[in-house]
Amino acid sequence: MTDVMGDIEAGEAAVDATNAVDDGLVAELVTRARADGVKLTGEGGLLAELTRRVLESALEGELTDHLGHEPGERAEGGRENYRNGHRSKTVTTEAGPVQIAVPRDRAGTFEPQLVKKRQRRLGGVDEMVLSLSAKGLTHGEISAHLAEVYGTEISKSTISTITDSVMAGMTEWQNRPLDRVYPVVFIDCVNVKVRDGQVANRPVYIALAVTAEGHRDILGLWAGDGGEGAKYWLQVLTEIKNRGADDVLMLVCDGLTGLPDAVNTVWPATIVQTCVVHLLRNSFRYAARQDREKIAKALKPVYTAPTEDAALERFMEFSETWGKKYPAVVRLWESAWAEFVPFLQFDVEIRKIVCTTNAIESVNARIRKAVRARGHFPNDQAALKCVYLAVMSLDPTGAGRKRWTMRWKAALQAFDMAFDGRLTAGRR
Repeated sequence: MTDVMGDIEAGEAAVDATNAVDDGLVAELVTRARADGVKLTGEGGLLAELTRRVLESALEGELTDHLGHEPGERAEGGRENYRNGHRSKTVTTEAGPVQIAVPRDRAGTFEPQLVKKRQRRLGGVDEMVLSLSAKGLTHGEISAHLAEVYGTEISKSTISTITDSVMAGMTEWQNRPLDRVYPVVFIDCVNVKVRDGQVANRPVYIALAVTAEGHRDILGLWAGDGGEGAKYWLQVLTEIKNRGADDVLMLVCDGLTGLPDAVNTVWPATIVQTCVVHLLRNSFRYAARQDREKIAKALKPVYTAPTEDAALERFMEFSETWGKKYPAVVRLWESAWAEFVPFLQFDVEIRKIVCTTNAIESVNARIRKAVRARGHFPNDQAALKCVYLAVMSLDPTGAGRKRWTMRWKAALQAFDMAFDGRLTAGRR
């Protein structure tokens, strides 16, 4: 193993990481390690040993910069500070636990930056914990996973401390300035279980906007103290406006009573659109299973009508056919009619975007997956932290952002024409 590690010195003078990696050297290291029976990964493996060597070499370089002279070099006029041996320290890395020798100086003024004093984990481990937490793993499951895969023991309290580190970033994200205008904002809430004396459902309010460039932008997360209500939404929308969102062309929701008044209090010119898919789902709750397909077929001419007058005619036909058997369905559509019909005045590009809250439902599905694994949370802050981590991990590759932009190009042009240039004015 000593002979194998000795070859590492050849790459130390490289200018950048790409040039420092010689394919032939790597292949030789792997071949020798296998021949000597050395594992490639895990504790005591080749990767861990390489990590140790690199860390120790970098720390020695930091100390040289701090002292101003190389090891064994005599300084003119004597030296006020010099090397004073090493101290052993075990650091948890992505290659597993690694024991390194940290150099010290006589005066005790050396502050290493790569592996700081009292630091026991490298940044990659923290990122791994946050990623696993965002995917819905509990603290116990994360601890067990790290022990099984990387051979390193990290307690549940330490994992909680790591995930708590995102709170400052969450506060900054929650208060960031917003764009002046958004073509569409989708709003919804997800219920999470919080233990406050007893376990109860608490709503987490979510506002998702489409930007003027066609990107998805989650405007924020808010923890409520009861059921979803228009009064709380008024506070949320007012906060969004205070952060710079002066205009919203359309707001799509699930038909909450009183919400249109709350929206128009904040943005008087905003059109409030009820999600048609939610209307259909709610209609099916009143219908027998054998009639649901027939009701869906009968309602389709209503929400695909070319004009509001045509939609009203089709709805009257539906009422005559099904009103006696399912009067609750008729009343449901009548009460939601004012918020249902706005999208009928637009062309198909806008219709297919705003007739449903699927854009935010996909986000909700990811959030529900993360919170379901936890069961319940000790407080609202813990619940928000979990939801925030899930939201931040929605599109790690950026592929979703590209799909959104392509899907929204035609709709954005239609919005600009339908709303008399309000969208273009907001871009300036």
